[in-house]
Amino acid sequence: MKAIIIDDEPLARSIIKEYLQYYPQIALQAECGDGFEGVKAIQQFQPDLIFLDIQMPKINGFEMLELIELPPAVIFTTAFDEYAIKAFESHAVDYLLKPFSRERFDKAINKLLLLEKSGTAKPNLSPFLDSAARTPAEQQRVVVRLSGKIKIIPVDDIHFLEAADDYVKVHTKEGSFLKNKTMGHFESVLKTDQFVRTHRSYMVNISEITRIDPYEKENHLAILRSGSRVPVSKSGYVKLKSVLGL
Repeated sequence: MKAIIIDDEPLARSIIKEYLQYYPQIALQAECGDGFEGVKAIQQFQPDLIFLDIQMPKINGFEMLELIELPPAVIFTTAFDEYAIKAFESHAVDYLLKPFSRERFDKAINKLLLLEKSGTAKPNLSPFLDSAARTPAEQQRVVVRLSGKIKIIPVDDIHFLEAADDYVKVHTKEGSFLKNKTMGHFESVLKTDQFVRTHRSYMVNISEITRIDPYEKENHLAILRSGSRVPVSKSGYVKLKSVLGL
């Protein structure tokens, strides 16, 4: 079994390495100090298991997992708060609350080995990541992959969002980027006084709107500073007027 440690604390990485010496069936492939390195290492080594910290510089553990198409089994190593730990219990192999003992580490590994035997060591992380995305960091930025590189987009830089099949297209001054999320996800995460769902397929940053023009029957178009025209449905127009105080 191949494993990778992704943690920005050298001491935490060294403790995991020390404890792993007692498990010759687990081969450590790499150590990573942040999520950027973690994404590259997962692509390179295709591990069966990752030990993943949550609070790291650049991008956090949740954001990193969102960038992995088929995540391996995950054991979180974290000083995160209790509300999240309940979610870890149902969606990850296990969580290790720092500082953790050798005994607690052994318990997590034994649980992993049992799950491996039953073929359930890699649960579906999507529902968990959707709820985890309500943490403050994810409400301030969107992390996407572009030609193998990771790009962080501050939400203030987003002009509007557009549904695109199983993705959402994030439109900015620099161009458009695809994120594997739903419009409903962004509607629940982004601030309602900054972003409005104007149409089933569109959300707009209200600070980018220069005017709202009538368009076909009871529909409208929001004209943005960039010149983009965003559809506004009848119900979307009501929401938009309410937020804008019109």
